Amino acid sequence: MKRLALSILVLISVLLIASGARAQSSRPAWKGEWDKTIEAARQEGKVVVSLPASAELRKMIEEVFKPRFGLEVELVVSRGGAIVRRMADEWKAGVRHFDIHIGGSSSAVSGLLAEGVLDPIEPYFLLPEVREPKSWWGGHMWVDRAGRYIYTFQAYLTEGIWYNATLMKPEEVRSYDDLLDPKWKGKIGFLDPRTPGAGDSTWGYLWKIKGEDYLKRLVGQRLLISRDQRLLADNLAKGRVSLVVGLTHYTLLPFIKAGLPVKPLPTPKEGAYATGGSGNLTIVKNPPHPNATKLFVNWLLSKEGQELFVKAMGQGTRRLDVETRWLTEIGVIAAKDQLTLEQYREWENQSEERLETVRGPASEVARKLMD
Repeated sequence: MKRLALSILVLISVLLIASGARAQSSRPAWKGEWDKTIEAARQEGKVVVSLPASAELRKMIEEVFKPRFGLEVELVVSRGGAIVRRMADEWKAGVRHFDIHIGGSSSAVSGLLAEGVLDPIEPYFLLPEVREPKSWWGGHMWVDRAGRYIYTFQAYLTEGIWYNATLMKPEEVRSYDDLLDPKWKGKIGFLDPRTPGAGDSTWGYLWKIKGEDYLKRLVGQRLLISRDQRLLADNLAKGRVSLVVGLTHYTLLPFIKAGLPVKPLPTPKEGAYATGGSGNLTIVKNPPHPNATKLFVNWLLSKEGQELFVKAMGQGTRRLDVETRWLTEIGVIAAKDQLTLEQYREWENQSEERLETVRGPASEVARKLMD
């Protein structure tokens, strides 16, 4: 009887071990790697991320990321041109502080790619929903020619001009030519096109479709030129200017929430350029917190991360499972909702090629006219 009971116990043990082995073998390999990445990231302690100058984005990431993973996230909010210069200088001096930069393409290309301080991004993709091209409109898309270092997770038609609804009606500017009307002299703000950002994006688009003579006449309108997005937004909200060129939704969001009369101007008849906006991801070469970097990158590009980014920034993700049609309410059209890939490729002005052939020459014109 004892032998029988012992045999039964042995049999049960064998069956349990076999069952556990089968369960373990049926578990996708990426899940095990994901768990190990989370644990290793916690050992590293934190991830350091450079973000666009959006208080809303910073707040939302802090509220979601740390509770989700039990990991500190140090967020540095600054204008792209200034922060990428700091990142590149620190890296070349042997200082390892930053892991990730998220922002516009121009500063990433000129300040990081050109300095050779970026890691290839695809090796950091771990989650299937991030790694698989079918999750993304257009598959995986890149700013850099090599298709390795600057990943663009957004694509949309931008709301490049905002107006004060107490000072003008949207039908007063239906063409870019209307900006040359003498009644707008001294009433137009413009984000400085001599530095990377939405200002030089819009300026480059105008250079392409209207030419240098148009830009010379536009400068003659006594534009309020500033590199300070918040300052321009404040001037618009308080009625010191009637409209501003080069600001996007996230800068004006605090004023919108306060009920101030700032609204996106409907797209002029000449159209608008397509862009990835602030949705360009780079990883500093040999990041000081590699596992935390992998964790943040995969979370950012997940459905949850992209929903958060879209809500905070008012820009259009390329993730196919994130709802973006509501963005039309704030003058933004996500590419995946209305454009073909051919249209996007024709209209985009943020790739390395367009930076060289359009925005670079246009910025030279800006310096000639404004310096």
